[in-house]
Amino acid sequence: MSEPVVDNVTNKVEKMEVKEKTSAPPKEKKEKKSNKVQLKTPKGTQDYNPRQMTIREQVFDGIKQVFKRHGAVTIETPVFELKETLTGKYGEDSKLIYDLQDQGGEICSLRYDLTVPFARYVAMNGVLNIKRYHIARVYRRDNPIMTKGRFREFYQCDFDIAGTYDLMVPDAECLVMICEILEQVKVGDFQIKLNHRKLLDAIFAICGVPADKFRAICSAVDKLDKSPWEEVRKEMVEVKALDGAVADKIEKFVSLKDEPIKLLQHLRATGMCDGNKDATEALSQLETLFGYLECFGVTQHILFDLSLARGLDYYTGIIYEAVLTGQDRVGSIAAGGRYDGLVGMYGKKDVPAVGFSIGIERIFTILEDEYKKENKKIRENATQVFVVQMEKDLIKERLAIVSELWKAGINAEFSYKVNPKLPAQLNTADESNIPLIIIIGKSEVETNSLSVKTMHDRKQVSIERSNFTVKIKEILSTIPK
Repeated sequence: MSEPVVDNVTNKVEKMEVKEKTSAPPKEKKEKKSNKVQLKTPKGTQDYNPRQMTIREQVFDGIKQVFKRHGAVTIETPVFELKETLTGKYGEDSKLIYDLQDQGGEICSLRYDLTVPFARYVAMNGVLNIKRYHIARVYRRDNPIMTKGRFREFYQCDFDIAGTYDLMVPDAECLVMICEILEQVKVGDFQIKLNHRKLLDAIFAICGVPADKFRAICSAVDKLDKSPWEEVRKEMVEVKALDGAVADKIEKFVSLKDEPIKLLQHLRATGMCDGNKDATEALSQLETLFGYLECFGVTQHILFDLSLARGLDYYTGIIYEAVLTGQDRVGSIAAGGRYDGLVGMYGKKDVPAVGFSIGIERIFTILEDEYKKENKKIRENATQVFVVQMEKDLIKERLAIVSELWKAGINAEFSYKVNPKLPAQLNTADESNIPLIIIIGKSEVETNSLSVKTMHDRKQVSIERSNFTVKIKEILSTIPK
């Protein structure tokens, strides 16, 4: 007997539902979110390994020697300042200042340079004269180019002379110090481009630039070291709304550069600056400066360049910028000038000042590249002696020797293993370029002696255990550095 029609349909539907349930795709498992943080440094910053830090410390030490040789003292200022302290001091570069969030009433910013905090320090503490250096980090929201030494966090090495002194004497010393520093760090041939801010403003006036456009046009001229005149002229006319004929007059001036005395004589002979009081005064000051620089014997490094502008608003006198000749891997490696009105912005009394900053990050970039090319070995530690044991169970003897070395002011290391293998100990000393090793074995213990080996020539001698540190110092003094 056949099944009822209704029953047949019901059975088919039930079978279909079962089939659909069994053939339905499995539900996708939700992927677990990773809690791992992406490990990287912020844009424009980097870590420095022991090799890099060794190079940096050597350069810093050399620069400090120059600062101290000229009688400078050092100060420290906060890494962040009140925003109002920094506002209005950097012209168009003010947009690069890092502003911090409000932390309870005081609006602060990370320091952009070391000059403005120095001026605030002088005004706040009533300092009338000081010759100071300051090496510290500064911060800029710049577009970083790490391979060319442009970062958002970087070191500056600053030197400044604040106080009322005779005309151009401290200015000349600053230029001499830049020469000494660049010669000491051995970055190659260099040139210091020099101009006078008052002369530049006089040129703008002679050419017919409206006074309210001086700073804007100065900012455009400042780009001539990176851009051709055609691009700078276009900015002056189309962006800064300067008359094209005025821009053409400016070009006749800013194209001039030569040896200091030659260009000075040319400007006077042609009468290009005649009739302008500020230009006459600036040229007179520059003549005095060039005479002092001749006495110091550094004029071969100086280029009188009328295109040098330096975009910062606080400069009032001479301005200068050092660049490497024969290579274009980096921009300026030192810069500075006179800023007689900056301190007065913070206090009742103006304190004239002049100074410079070394572009230390760019110098590091150059030196690191050169060391890599030359495959130059760098000692990453200052260890002078490595203490080695020949046989087992001599850990206490090693500790006693190392202790005496430390007390004698000798930099020493040893293996942290109780019974280290001799080859491993020797490899450690060799790989770390440690110049001297002291070897202690049972025979040395019995004879109250020590074996000493100089690593540069592999010579080994035996010395008495008593007062051995005196002999170690003598041996270290004979090892080539």
